[in-house]
Amino acid sequence: MSKVAVIQSASVPFDAEASIQKAESLIAEVGAAGVELAVFPEAFIGGYPKGTAFGTSVGYRLKRGREEYARYVAGAITLEGPETERLIQASAEHGVHVVIGIIERLGSTLYCTALLISPTDGLVGNHRKLMPTGTERLVWGFGDGSTLDTMDTPAGKVGTVICWENYMPLMRQAMYAKGVQVYCAPTADDRPTWQSSMTHIALEGRVFVLSACQYITRDSFPSDHPFDFEPPQNGAHDSNVLMRGGSVIIDPTGTVLAGPVYDEETILYADVDLAVKTESHMDFDVVGHYSRPDVFSLNVNTRQTESVTFAD
Repeated sequence: MSKVAVIQSASVPFDAEASIQKAESLIAEVGAAGVELAVFPEAFIGGYPKGTAFGTSVGYRLKRGREEYARYVAGAITLEGPETERLIQASAEHGVHVVIGIIERLGSTLYCTALLISPTDGLVGNHRKLMPTGTERLVWGFGDGSTLDTMDTPAGKVGTVICWENYMPLMRQAMYAKGVQVYCAPTADDRPTWQSSMTHIALEGRVFVLSACQYITRDSFPSDHPFDFEPPQNGAHDSNVLMRGGSVIIDPTGTVLAGPVYDEETILYADVDLAVKTESHMDFDVVGHYSRPDVFSLNVNTRQTESVTFAD
């Protein structure tokens, strides 16, 4: 039995230093509570720029939008940078395995990435979102199959699938095939319908699902930040709210262990008992006795892709 936590909190958009400080404090808090695995939302470091179009429309780019993008880049972090090292140190100091969403800067491209951090082994994985959704493609690059990483924890083998990647059936199947027992789903989707998807994934994969979403308001953004689009409220009573949360923890039988919680910052806690997963496989194993490899098969390209290669 292992204690896990899902952290529903607001990032500090465009301000890596402030977001790292907040993450360090939250890791310390859950560590003191005996948590062995903590999951943060998508883009917690760097921010999810909801409602922002970066001054674009089809065929046009405004100067103010480019300036806003430059500020977004300045708030991103690198895998080798001091911010990542501080997250590794916090994980080690408090004995907490951490899954945390960041905006990663690699060269001149940004990626929506989830870091997998071990208190003993440091940064053991970084999953770059394979398929940015809609206008996310304006500011984020595409990940590749080389970052379908997993992490061994006391709670079980952890994998992470970001936001609407969870709507990609083959992506889910690949993660089940990698032996994921604790399926982390950091997201920016605060709609009530998200809960149905998380329950389905728990039942389909016979996995513990830990989904973390931000609760964030307009006040979290700089006062001069332009909101080009009015996001739907998705049930929020306060028009100042950009993301309502909806974080949740579900076991392999579809039983909700914690959440969903809306309209506040909070931390959800639950105990993970892998015996529940084992028992649930008696009648269903999506990559084992309930699969039909003679009819269906999936090939996953896990090679790192490069736009330019130099031969000797």
